[in-house]
Amino acid sequence: MNGQLTRRDVFGLGVAAILGRNALAATAPEFPKKAIIRTILKDLPPEALAGGATLFHEHLSFAEDFMPRWIALARGGGRGPAPPPPTGQKFFMQDLDLMTEEMKAALADGVACIVDGGHEDMGRDLNFLRVLSEKSGMPIVASTGYYTQPFYPKEIATMSEDQIAEDLIRKAHTQPVGALGEIGTWDAMTADERKVFRAVAKTHLATNLPIFTHTAFGKGAVEQLDIFESMGVKPQHVVIGHVGGLQDPTAAVSKEICKRGAFVGFDRQGGPGDRQQVPQVLALIEAGYAANLMFASDFSSAAQLKHNKGGGYGKTVTVWVPKLREAGVKEDVLHGILVDNPRRFLAFVPKKGRPKMNTNGRE
Repeated sequence: MNGQLTRRDVFGLGVAAILGRNALAATAPEFPKKAIIRTILKDLPPEALAGGATLFHEHLSFAEDFMPRWIALARGGGRGPAPPPPTGQKFFMQDLDLMTEEMKAALADGVACIVDGGHEDMGRDLNFLRVLSEKSGMPIVASTGYYTQPFYPKEIATMSEDQIAEDLIRKAHTQPVGALGEIGTWDAMTADERKVFRAVAKTHLATNLPIFTHTAFGKGAVEQLDIFESMGVKPQHVVIGHVGGLQDPTAAVSKEICKRGAFVGFDRQGGPGDRQQVPQVLALIEAGYAANLMFASDFSSAAQLKHNKGGGYGKTVTVWVPKLREAGVKEDVLHGILVDNPRRFLAFVPKKGRPKMNTNGRE
């Protein structure tokens, strides 16, 4: 050995090669007996993802009009028609060859697994995810659930929480999904959103699937966790998303969530504005909550692709993490957050066998 890393070393060590060789020396986490991480292609032992970062909240598949609708709602407070979808070229989340190259680039950046946070009300295509994983070699965890009030199908208004739970349990038992997410509140929690959150809690209790959420940049984060706990969900199975968006250097809300045992999501990472969130992360690490942190980028824009000179799906590792290192965060801590925390979150003991999936993305 000459002390230099080959290309094969980088792929084999994943994030350890990027963060430093000593990262692998961190104490390995413990997992429940018979726990698996359910990817769209197969169930993996959690140890299989020890060589790189797992990004708990990204998007690899949603409808072409989803982001235009999202932007219109965000800018207009839910008023006005959605702008038409972009035209003139193939939507990047429907371009299998392009996305395959992006996944291969993410693997080279030290990403070992990506959790897709889409589901039917976003226009997620399960079969696309299956083929993408096969062609690229990237393990992908698919999710199920309902997003937020503006995106709910009309029938949610008339369904009971038990009916919603029955629907989600059916999907969990007939589709190869490994998480419930992203489950969101758009602004202040509505009655329908509360109903969905309670149904998601019932689904978790029936399946053991972990849960990750969407908040309006941290707004309503504690209320979300309150509902899950009131239903009997243990906090260690929950990530409250977008809490980093609170822009609170003292991390008061995040500390409350961590103290209760849940994870907090810093999941808009890898861009020019994320440096202002470094103080929050430092405050949480100093308070002893490194084991409750979760990182991702919530990838959603073609401009972010490597193909378009952006940071790509690995930008959490290549753009965000260097800022934490510069701030003094140690390599073993970074390894724990990027590699160990998401595996502990995603690992669950199934209550039923793995569903089979045909080429249409269904049982």
